[in-house]
Amino acid sequence: MTAAAVGEGRAKAADRVLAAYATVLAADRAEVWIALRHEERALAEAGAIDARVAAGEGLPLAGKTFAVKDNIDVAGMPTTAACPAYAYTPEVSSPAVARLEEAGAVLIGKTNLDQFATGLVGTRSPYGAVRDAAGPSTSPAAPAPARQLPWPSAKSTSPSAPTPPAPAASPPPSKASLA
Repeated sequence: MTAAAVGEGRAKAADRVLAAYATVLAADRAEVWIALRHEERALAEAGAIDARVAAGEGLPLAGKTFAVKDNIDVAGMPTTAACPAYAYTPEVSSPAVARLEEAGAVLIGKTNLDQFATGLVGTRSPYGAVRDAAGPSTSPAAPAPARQLPWPSAKSTSPSAPTPPAPAASPPPSKASLA
């Protein structure tokens, strides 16, 4: 079942959401998630997407499910950056989340990450280490390989490649240039 099938009315966004939640629960990867959106809310959004498609609105991401790191704001869901003491609940979603949702995508939840996204391996979190972590964007990517979601929304917040060294100092003057 693809976003195109939902967008063409051949499938329902609600069915994709139900399938995503069933897969998340079956995967038994609780460490991936800091917060899952209430299934009823996601289903209500999917129903609204199905109604928009039925009314002829073109939604390129109709019914596609996604997740974001827990340092990206989602209206009504706490943002913790993996630090419970830092938690706040934004009234407005980040522009990236808002655009995905406007295009018909449905947010399933917020994923674990290194606290304040400062680590390099995806394992430093009071919510637990993410199994199979391999880098700064590991946690939002974890649901995809675990076949929990078709794709994550990820933002690398630390260098994925080594930081380049400082510029080399000028070489010492040669004996000829001192004469």
